[in-house]
Amino acid sequence: MPGARVGVLALQGSARLHVAAFAELGATPVEVRTPADLAGVDALVVPGGESTTLSLLLGSSGLRPALEDRVAGGLPVLGTCAGMIMCAGEVLGGRPDQRSVGALDITVRRNAFGRQRESFEADLDIDELAGGPFAAVFIRAPVVARAGPEVEVLARLPEGPVLCRSGGVVVAAFHPELGGDLRLHQSFLERI
Repeated sequence: MPGARVGVLALQGSARLHVAAFAELGATPVEVRTPADLAGVDALVVPGGESTTLSLLLGSSGLRPALEDRVAGGLPVLGTCAGMIMCAGEVLGGRPDQRSVGALDITVRRNAFGRQRESFEADLDIDELAGGPFAAVFIRAPVVARAGPEVEVLARLPEGPVLCRSGGVVVAAFHPELGGDLRLHQSFLERI
């Protein structure tokens, strides 16, 4: 939806490039740092970063209750890398005090592909994105260990699913904002 107000969680992580991507596509990006910022958006991006830190910052900023309410009310969400972890129903390999939002019925494994030095790029075949493979950048990426019956797997690697959707929530184990290919952002925007 052109002109949609797309919030980008800007507490920590790779918010800036998501803001630029949605601005280029004609949306109105809004950096979300407070519950008041969240109240006025049509959709939200939970970007990559460090999921434990994001979990703690959601608590200290007062955003967690508002975010959980908006997600439960059907707010469309795009979660990328750490954002996938934050949207999951269950997280494997996290700290005991780490809390996700539970936006969709998946179990994710943190750092499934290894540490920072094992970062990589892979071409993904995503049926709903015309124009050939999507060059995906994986940095300390999670993988989906279990997807519930209502979750649609849109792309996978041999290790497991890396792009999933359930209702208005889309999660990617990779960083679509890093490659300059805006097709995933465009697809999300069209579904708002």
